[in-house]
Amino acid sequence: QVQLVESGGGLVQAGGSLRLSCAASGNILSISAMGWSRQAPGEQRESVARITSGGNIYYVDAVKGRFTISRDNAKNTVYLQMNNLRPEDTANYYCQAMGVRTALVPDNPLDYWGQGTQVLVSS
Repeated sequence: QVQLVESGGGLVQAGGSLRLSCAASGNILSISAMGWSRQAPGEQRESVARITSGGNIYYVDAVKGRFTISRDNAKNTVYLQMNNLRPEDTANYYCQAMGVRTALVPDNPLDYWGQGTQVLVSS
């Protein structure tokens, strides 16, 4: 059973910073990519940032230059450093692990989501 545990959300003033962490566990052999999505109230979930095991990175335009994604492959952990936060960044942030191969089903990679962590940015 693969689990993703997120931490680091909270309340911050505009211009402030937060760092999100997400650790994946569960007899994992490899993870193709890890990333973060967010969903604001009444909005659709959107992909914010993604990083592959080889280090290729994607950011949505709205966070470029402010957010930095990084990954520790040995720890199956992904981080999202969020600087210069804006009220429009307020959302629930979800960690995602994509293409996860486990010892139980090594030939059937699956995707998993975390439970989400709330980020509130006040103006």
